[in-house]
Amino acid sequence: MSNDPHILRRRAQSWLAAAPVILLFLSGAAAIAQQPPPAPPTAAPAVPPTLEPAPRVTPAAPAASSPLSMEEAVRLALQQASTYQQASLNERIAAEDVRQARAAFLPKLAATLSFIHTSPASGVSPRTASYIAANAVDEYLGLVGVSGELDLSGKLRATLDRNIALLEAAKSGTEVARRALVQATSDAYYGLALAAARRRGAEENLASAEEFERVTALSAKAGEVAPVDLDRARLQTITRRDELEQARAGEIAASSALRILVGYGFQQPITTADLLGSVPRPEEIELLTADMISRRPEFAQLQAERRAAELGVRLARAERRPGVTYAVDGGVDTDSLRPTPLREHKGFSATVGVTVPIFDWGASRSREVQARDRAAIAESSRLTALRALEQQFFDSRAQALAAATRIRLASDGVAAAERNRDVSIARYRAGEAPILEVTDAQASLVAQRTAYYQALFDYQSARVRLSQATGQ
Repeated sequence: MSNDPHILRRRAQSWLAAAPVILLFLSGAAAIAQQPPPAPPTAAPAVPPTLEPAPRVTPAAPAASSPLSMEEAVRLALQQASTYQQASLNERIAAEDVRQARAAFLPKLAATLSFIHTSPASGVSPRTASYIAANAVDEYLGLVGVSGELDLSGKLRATLDRNIALLEAAKSGTEVARRALVQATSDAYYGLALAAARRRGAEENLASAEEFERVTALSAKAGEVAPVDLDRARLQTITRRDELEQARAGEIAASSALRILVGYGFQQPITTADLLGSVPRPEEIELLTADMISRRPEFAQLQAERRAAELGVRLARAERRPGVTYAVDGGVDTDSLRPTPLREHKGFSATVGVTVPIFDWGASRSREVQARDRAAIAESSRLTALRALEQQFFDSRAQALAAATRIRLASDGVAAAERNRDVSIARYRAGEAPILEVTDAQASLVAQRTAYYQALFDYQSARVRLSQATGQ
């Protein structure tokens, strides 16, 4: 009996009829099996350090003989939580928006496996479902479908182009945030270098005043000078000691500002390179010209924002055009899992839909007006930024050149003030000059040293700002 050809043919037809259902369930099981296994609880996901908000990094304290360089300070500042890190995350978000916009062009594949049971109608033969919309009392549905949207209106393309423009703006915004952080770090770094130089200068001034007070005290004890000269020498020492305390407080405040940027603890020692060792080179200022301003990332950011706003106009117009969608489903929709019903109720269906916008109370036109206004704002911002950046360039250039001249003048002034102080002390000891000449010489030396330190700081600050202004 098992070799009867009729029986074998019926069995083969039954297997062929059940094959689509078996394939559907196998494809669902394969999709589940292809899902990645959950990560072990001890394994942390690898995240790029420049894109995720980095935790506060506390580097190891450098040795006293190894001051922090400007490059190292910038590197540490870029690793800390800051607006730069936030801009990097915004760039990642914009990149994902582009990815989603590209995926909207592709068809979506989905599988549907469902079972619907409807109570049978009472007193009706043959057995039928009680709901008029139901196909059967028991309905088995197994479909694999492809659906999507045809971009005949241009909406998907406008969305993709707009997201690409926003991504370019986000990239430029990240560079702008990086440059701002570098500028802030540079100001804090050279601010600490200036405060340390002022503190060392105040220590030298105090040592000189104390030595002069000691010599004057000996002369007054020997009756060689009047007691009022000793009082004046003591006043000079008190003044220099007060200046030293102010310089120390300023150095503490400046070091705290730099610690915050580079992630150092407040109890962690921090030093910078000696400000006196930074020799200005005026020729490097001459190499930076006004035509380099167009390289700045602010312009690229504003242009990308304007382009995104103009694409927003296209997107709003596309909302008023007809949209076309499609869907193709294949599989079985049957009232029984037996071979014959499965064979009879397998097949496919195709659907094409057209959506024609008629009236939306002016919402799409309102969005078009908003997009035009955003484009106008972006253009106005670009023109305003152009004037502001040109002003920054010429101001920074003038300040850098003036600071270079001041450094040369102040250096000569410090040398002359030191000679004047030494000569005044010698004349006072020889009885050829009053003590007021000595105190004036000491005050002049203090002023010249302060001017020299300030000129060095102003040059370094203006040089960095000028480099920023030219897109370096």
